[in-house]
Amino acid sequence: MGGGIAGGLLAGSVSAAGALGTVGILPPDSMRKELSHARELAEAKPLAANLLVPFVRRAHVEACAGARVDAVVLHAGFSRQLVAQLQRSHAVVLQTVGTPAQARRALADGVDGLIVQGIEAGGHLVGVEPALDALNRILPIANGKPVLLAGTIAQSEDVRRALDAGAQAAVAGTRFLLTDESGAHPAYKRAVLEADRTLETQLFGFGWPMRHRVVPNAATERWCRPGQLVSPALRVLQRLSSPMARLPMSLAASTIRTQRTALPIYGPSPPTRGSAEALVRVAALYAGETALRIRSVVSAAEAVSLLRSPTMPLT
Repeated sequence: MGGGIAGGLLAGSVSAAGALGTVGILPPDSMRKELSHARELAEAKPLAANLLVPFVRRAHVEACAGARVDAVVLHAGFSRQLVAQLQRSHAVVLQTVGTPAQARRALADGVDGLIVQGIEAGGHLVGVEPALDALNRILPIANGKPVLLAGTIAQSEDVRRALDAGAQAAVAGTRFLLTDESGAHPAYKRAVLEADRTLETQLFGFGWPMRHRVVPNAATERWCRPGQLVSPALRVLQRLSSPMARLPMSLAASTIRTQRTALPIYGPSPPTRGSAEALVRVAALYAGETALRIRSVVSAAEAVSLLRSPTMPLT
């Protein structure tokens, strides 16, 4: 959960509670600060970082090494060189995949493990089918390396189901979005709690045209059509905007302030604590289908407790 949603406070609190907290990608200087904060809260307990491959710079790798992160999750792209760089700093490297072909590519790049993402997950999607179906297809080709499951994880029964299906661990996003320590704007959290559906779209793809799952807001109600990820005209515009991924993240993220309902040029940045509440109407409200089963905002420690299986403590 990049862009300020999973910062140092959330990641450090999750790790301190006995799970593996993850700091989402930010501009390098901000990420370094958040990793440092998370490390202080987590103390000697494991800590992870998430890197979105299209946006990674050398300074991100240096920030992860400086914070002595125990694991790094790569998402939305592949890079053998990046895997090797992170492993040289003694981090376990995990790759998010959604298909057997993606899993084979990641394994060929030398990753230490896989996170299988189901199409039910929130945020940017590599998953194309239900999580347990994807897990069943990818487990046989994992060559004994750890396989984790993402998508549909909101409570201990979901964790147990993932473990029983062969996963070594479960990955939760939306459950931690809806915590006190999450950096999401309070109105964003309310919108997720009140949502009666999620939708897969590419509407918020200016600068980064990739599928994503969100809950509805004014922007999706105005511009999303059933059965269509994005209109043909917007698809062309988004493809032309792809070079923006090479801009500094801080500059790209600043475009969120220009978004309006009447103009469908929407970037991937989510609304965070401290931003204008009006942005919740026109920014990406990432959430997985588990949002429909979550009824309250809780502390990070309580979220970990809700996910913990009585017979499989998180350590």
